[in-house]
Amino acid sequence: MKDLLHSISQAGPASQVLLQSGDQSVNRTELLLAVGGYARRLREQNLTSIALYADNGIDWILIDIACQVSGVRIVPVPLFFSAEQVKHTIVSSGVEALLTDRAFPEGLYAAKSSKFGGMDLYPLPNQQTALIPDGTQKVTFTSGTTGSPKGVCLSSEQQLAVASALATIIGVNAPKHLCILPLSTLLENLAGVYVPLLSGGTVIAPPLTDVGLAGSSELDVPVLINCISEHQPQSLIVVPEILLAITVAAECGWRPPSSLHFVAVGGAKVAKELLLRARKAGIPAFEGYGLSECASVITLNIPGNDRPGSVGRPLPHVNICVENDEIVVSGSEFLGYVGQPDSWNAGPVRTGDIGHVDDDGFVHVSGRAKNQIITSYGRNISPEWVESELAAGPLLQQAHVFGDARPYCVALVCPRHNSTTDEDIDAWVNTVNQGLPDYARVLDWRRFDKQASTDEFQDRQLIDDMYESKLEASNQ
Repeated sequence: MKDLLHSISQAGPASQVLLQSGDQSVNRTELLLAVGGYARRLREQNLTSIALYADNGIDWILIDIACQVSGVRIVPVPLFFSAEQVKHTIVSSGVEALLTDRAFPEGLYAAKSSKFGGMDLYPLPNQQTALIPDGTQKVTFTSGTTGSPKGVCLSSEQQLAVASALATIIGVNAPKHLCILPLSTLLENLAGVYVPLLSGGTVIAPPLTDVGLAGSSELDVPVLINCISEHQPQSLIVVPEILLAITVAAECGWRPPSSLHFVAVGGAKVAKELLLRARKAGIPAFEGYGLSECASVITLNIPGNDRPGSVGRPLPHVNICVENDEIVVSGSEFLGYVGQPDSWNAGPVRTGDIGHVDDDGFVHVSGRAKNQIITSYGRNISPEWVESELAAGPLLQQAHVFGDARPYCVALVCPRHNSTTDEDIDAWVNTVNQGLPDYARVLDWRRFDKQASTDEFQDRQLIDDMYESKLEASNQ
């Protein structure tokens, strides 16, 4: 990634502000000095791998780039992970230290911390060595369909290839980008930070509370739209739920900034109708598609090369074919999963997504080859995982969890005994939720009879009613 730093150094005047967060800003000269200083400190500490567990901000970006240029393997840890998922991420990746701006996760027995910029550096002297493929510079842990998400190993070259391709095809000179998604999300990390910096632009990275995002599925819309209005960005990256929120706000009187040129939508399937609705409301939304195993983005619609309803054409270095209806990607393959040598250098990536490529080269995704929920915030969940947690106690005989393309999960539950009250069920669901990450929690439920046919599990109207009920309650 030295090419990234070299490109940044050559992309404009030394005094140009490249990073902003709150009342802090960093110009080009300051960024180069800060990255060099952080890289030197990492070498002085003899560190070859770290985990980064922190809020969005300037330090997050500087440390990430310093790891790139110094060859230190970095593991960004999402703030929305549960305590167990945080521990699993840190332990399974075998990092030597943790950089964080918050209380240290319990149970990892860190040595005394030292200051590292605005963060605390905790050595992890008792970590076991992890099995990781050669050339790994970043390990990204996705939201995880189960309680133990996989670590996807990426090289610097793969990350730079994706960022460079996006900078070329989007073609916005010196963009002003506002980071809304967590920087630990690979999409925001690569497309929201590297792409603007490669294009001579500015990255605005406020703390997540300043953009109205708490956890992974709680959105304060007034805070979000005020932040967008204040910063007047040219580009944003959003998930479908955030696109819906700002579209409704625009339809209700909020005026999107005239500066907005490109709003990329990814992380989950977005309806064509919502894209067109957003554009009508003054939000230039364009759908893309990707996955962590391909270093995030592999296809993208862009102005002048756009087909709503598709996920766009492949990036220049990416090849896509369809085998037995499944989308298969080559040209941007990951190195493998942490701790799974049989996955290393396995060749083309089988996405698990069903779709096709039309005659003009636009890719269309129609669904998943396996049972998996992808929420409208872009979080991946195996319904069997949550169902097994609900049915693990003595109260419930069956549970069926739903949430695909929705902001949160709901469930149909069947108690073991007719005498079980709704209050009992509600208390149990709340207990289960405490052990789940926020994106997998069940926020509403309905009971069903033991004799109900399986058709009831697919009753879309019943599921829709649960979401409508929750929405009405939240607006009261």
